[in-house]
Amino acid sequence: MLYAVLCYNSEETVFSWSKQEEEAAMTRLIAAQEKMAKAGRLGPVARLMPTTAATTLRKDREPPLVIDGPFAETKEQLLGFYVVDCDSLDDALDFAKELGKANPGGSYEIRPLLQFRPGDLKSGTLKQ
Repeated sequence: MLYAVLCYNSEETVFSWSKQEEEAAMTRLIAAQEKMAKAGRLGPVARLMPTTAATTLRKDREPPLVIDGPFAETKEQLLGFYVVDCDSLDDALDFAKELGKANPGGSYEIRPLLQFRPGDLKSGTLKQ
C-alpha cells in the first residue's frame, strides 16, 4: 500500500535555521530514509518552498479566484512529503517515527493513497 507522509512544522522555526543546522537536519533525514530507499520502497520526496511563495486557487466561485499565499493560516504548515510503499499502516508509522527522531518538532500525517502515477521523473519514483 502506498502512503503519503505529510510533514508539518513551523515555517518560522524551520526557515530560521542556520546553514549548519539545515545541513545537519538533512543529513539525519537522509539517514532515516536509507532503509526504505535500499528496500526500493521510498518514492518521491519533496520539500516545499515557504507559504510566501504559494498561490491558492479558490475554485468554489466563478470565475475561480487566484490569491497569494496559503488558504489558511495555522501554527504549522505543510513543508514537504514522502511517498512510501509499506505493507501496513504500522510500517508507515514506524517510518514516520524514524523521521521524527531525525527531525524533532512538528508532526507527520500519514495518509493512504488511492491512486498513484509514478510519472517520468528519473529519480524518486516507485516501480509498480
